[in-house]
Amino acid sequence: MDLRQQTVAELIAARWGDHRPGLWCEEQVLTHHAVAAGAAARAALLADLLPPHAEPHVGVLLDNTPEFPLWLAAAALAGAAVAGINPTRRGPELARDILHTECPVLVTERAHLPLLAGLDLPGVRLLVTGTPEYDALLAPYAGAVPDPSRATPAHRLLLYFTSGSTGAPKAAICSQGRLAAAGESLAGQFAVRPDDVHYICMPMFHGNAVIADWAPALAAGAGVALRRRFSASGFLADVRRYRATYFTYVGRAVQYLLATEPRPDDRDNPLRLGFGTEAGAVDAAAFERRFGVRLVEGYGSSEGGAAIQWSPGTPSGAVGRAAPGLVVLDPDTCEECPTAAFDDAGRLLNGDRAIGELVNRAPNPFEGYWRNPEAEAERRRDGCYWTGDLFYRDTDGYLYFAGRADDRLRVDSENLAAAVIENILARYEGARAVAVYAVPDPVAGDQVMATLAGHFDPLAFAGFLLAQPDLGTKMAPRFVRVVERMPVTATNKIRRAGLRREGFRCGDPVWWRPPGESAYRRLTEDDVAGLVEQYRERGREELLNR
Repeated sequence: MDLRQQTVAELIAARWGDHRPGLWCEEQVLTHHAVAAGAAARAALLADLLPPHAEPHVGVLLDNTPEFPLWLAAAALAGAAVAGINPTRRGPELARDILHTECPVLVTERAHLPLLAGLDLPGVRLLVTGTPEYDALLAPYAGAVPDPSRATPAHRLLLYFTSGSTGAPKAAICSQGRLAAAGESLAGQFAVRPDDVHYICMPMFHGNAVIADWAPALAAGAGVALRRRFSASGFLADVRRYRATYFTYVGRAVQYLLATEPRPDDRDNPLRLGFGTEAGAVDAAAFERRFGVRLVEGYGSSEGGAAIQWSPGTPSGAVGRAAPGLVVLDPDTCEECPTAAFDDAGRLLNGDRAIGELVNRAPNPFEGYWRNPEAEAERRRDGCYWTGDLFYRDTDGYLYFAGRADDRLRVDSENLAAAVIENILARYEGARAVAVYAVPDPVAGDQVMATLAGHFDPLAFAGFLLAQPDLGTKMAPRFVRVVERMPVTATNKIRRAGLRREGFRCGDPVWWRPPGESAYRRLTEDDVAGLVEQYRERGREELLNR
């Protein structure tokens, strides 16, 4: 039996000579062979473009177009790494991501050129796909054949960003061996077949789309269909058009799909399952009733340091059973939290004591961060891997996701750092002090809340936000609490835990921006009652008290 770890490069090369359709995007269809050939051409081009002694990294600032998986495959063949660049980043933050990952080559498209205008990117060569110049660069390499011999399982393949409490860039490393193993594992878990089609509608600059969607398709020889950007209204039409059988999601995407107008033929689709995180038991059940498709919830930290698998018998709302080594610890005492207590309706009663940080005491495949030893030290403590994610555990060992730890936020599937948002909001003319923190979202993840000490004008504040070039699309606060003085400790540190615990149900004036609106208005008692009911309907009311 061959126990040698495979590489992604070998999986790419194995598709050479496979003339079945393998990649769909809008009107474009490529065979598996054409994808392997295109990857080989780009790998040869990349080898010639990389300067001597430069890091073998290529930045990819693209929507989900065929060029994205082609460059992933090309990097694998070349023994290089792809840094997925997030197009929701802006200005200096976007430039910092590109420069931090030391990418001498950046692949983008015309639609994203305005994001790069005016950025200082020394030593970075720009390749703009879909242009005559790009086609001319590739033309001499059209006869290239995929050669996987240059890659080893230890070669870096992915550098994908995740945010931490310091706001410093954190590009998690994923090697060829780890990605290939993840793909093979998921392909086995979900019995992926060569005639399956994986629908990739989540952004490929995130690990979710690459690790949980593209990689298992590659491992099984299945096809992939791309959607440039997620569209709830276009989802079902795409699934039918491409005959998609599998997709990945994050919780908010499921809510968007459920918000579309129901049709009598919603269950007439070829999907057999969706795999993702944070959908929530209520929405997962509603999705299966409406579309006839089971959603399998899973958990995997972006860095690979901890994973939870769903299995038959997992209670509603739980992610899965704790594997050996996974524990829920109080981050202050490092002691295990007590098990969760529930009422007859299944609501958590002791969240203040049962919710803690998920920690992996077992060996794990975390491969570190690119050039960020401080962030690695934060993750690796006392021989354990600290996920930064909050969970609670029932008496049978099943784990339930409860949000993000400390001043990290997860908004609409994006990980954000509170410190970055604070630095932007601190520019507001009326602000003497600003604190940014997470409050639970009624459905999944978090919402951004800010406490501002000083003068607050809702119209001026909304205009201020629109004028900030580095304010990402997920960073604008949903709630703004206005105080005379910022609550601080004896050592003049902001009492963040108290602010988070009080949330929007506090004694100070709170202004909010309801979903779909751009203006801020005062939060009324009726608004609070309506919001609390949303949490109650989804079994998340207890999270408001954590």
